[in-house]
Amino acid sequence: MVPSYKHALIVGAGSGLSASLARIFSSEGMAISLAARSVDDLGDLCSETNANAYPCDASLTEDVDALFEALDGNDPDVVIYNPSARVRGPFIEIDREATKQAIMITAYGGFLVAQAAAKRMVPKGHGAILFTGASASVKGYVQSASFAMGKFALRGLAQSMARELHPMGIHIGHFNIDGGIRNINRPERIDSLDNPDSMLDPDAIARSYLNFLKQDRSSWAWELELRPWVEKF
Repeated sequence: MVPSYKHALIVGAGSGLSASLARIFSSEGMAISLAARSVDDLGDLCSETNANAYPCDASLTEDVDALFEALDGNDPDVVIYNPSARVRGPFIEIDREATKQAIMITAYGGFLVAQAAAKRMVPKGHGAILFTGASASVKGYVQSASFAMGKFALRGLAQSMARELHPMGIHIGHFNIDGGIRNINRPERIDSLDNPDSMLDPDAIARSYLNFLKQDRSSWAWELELRPWVEKF
């Protein structure tokens, strides 16, 4: 059985992957809601996808509660968590408070949003909660301890939720985006003339999210790893 979805909430919305997700879900006839700490830059995307935008700092319990209360009566049956933060630098020099905040945004915010979504989905036996991961979800890099801690935690959250909630009809997905995402504000890395596609196309990633939602529940995945064809494992 392949579930059908009607309303997608994208948390951490912006001009990159989130915008591609909003467009492809809208093209499938889904209602779109966008949430971000600042919604000032989301006007064009809202107009393009007929979306509603809501201010929300996902690391704050009160903001997440207010977001889902604002959606009451039109609860999303797809929720995507995109926010992340990092503090770079030598391990012994990384600022403690900045690291704490990075983990709060990347991991704890994912927990808050997912719990609020699951509370509404479980009684209906229907829904999907998807998390956007990164290379750091499975590989801790030099001078990137805060990002590794946050993304490892987010992946663990997704795996635990999948084991518990899949049998309740809630599809959980973690997407390891193992490479840089192409963006107009981020130059393409050209390693050689023979390897032009060194970054992931956000529209292509969005199609993978949509395909994930269309999986028959007899063979649900919980994780998908995506990388450019020239990216080294």
